[in-house]
Amino acid sequence: MPLNVVRHAYLLNSYRIDDIEDNSILRRGVPVAHSIYGVPSTINAANYVLFLSLQKVQQLGHPEATNVYTEQLLELHRGQGMEIYWRDNFTCPSESDYKLMTIRKTGGLFMLAIRLMQLFSENKEDFTKLTAILGLYFQIRDDYCNLSLKEYTQNKSFAEDLTEGKFGFPVIHAVRSQKHDKQVLHILRQRTQDIEVKKYCIGLLEKLGSFQYTREVLESLDTEARAEVARLGSNPYMDMLLNKLLSWKSNENHTNHNDLPSPSNHNSN
Repeated sequence: MPLNVVRHAYLLNSYRIDDIEDNSILRRGVPVAHSIYGVPSTINAANYVLFLSLQKVQQLGHPEATNVYTEQLLELHRGQGMEIYWRDNFTCPSESDYKLMTIRKTGGLFMLAIRLMQLFSENKEDFTKLTAILGLYFQIRDDYCNLSLKEYTQNKSFAEDLTEGKFGFPVIHAVRSQKHDKQVLHILRQRTQDIEVKKYCIGLLEKLGSFQYTREVLESLDTEARAEVARLGSNPYMDMLLNKLLSWKSNENHTNHNDLPSPSNHNSN
């Protein structure tokens, strides 16, 4: 099906470029493409599949398909640009700016699929709210899991977002919460690969209530998503997806923060 080709081709491009932009080491437990094939070949291949997906969009035969594709990719890259700017200029965004970035970047991918499908469907329902909720849910969940779930420490380098210097959702809460003590901000600036320093930072996030706050936001987004799905007429596949996304709540998967170094004796302005 052409739409599936478009989706897979774009994801291949997005992941490869994203890994380069983030200086990633692993993706799902496997070395990233550019660490195997080199940056030039990976960029060339990623751009190739991006234009391949554009070709498939044109083959859909709808006069609006190319416009939809272009609009959503522009929006997605605006969101990605915001995130890169904060990281490279070491600027902690507000929570509202983070949410705008996420809706553009992650929610935009959902909107691309939905808008393309709606071109060939009689269902013209407005899915904007649902895609915004899902975009936030996916991204905040990913930020939380990167620092909190054991499965992520096995599939990606441990707390990779800290090494990247990324202002993820829990980190933003912690930075905004630390009025006088800037330890989290200082650690993020170092882009450390030191496991003990990263464990210590995770302990700070726990102490500051950043993980608890993130869990509360995820709970709220799950509730909002289910309510919006029900309003739109219910969908068993969406229910299955939302149930699967709740894996972040599994107690046995959580990193034991009690085993992490205590931040109580380290205060620095």
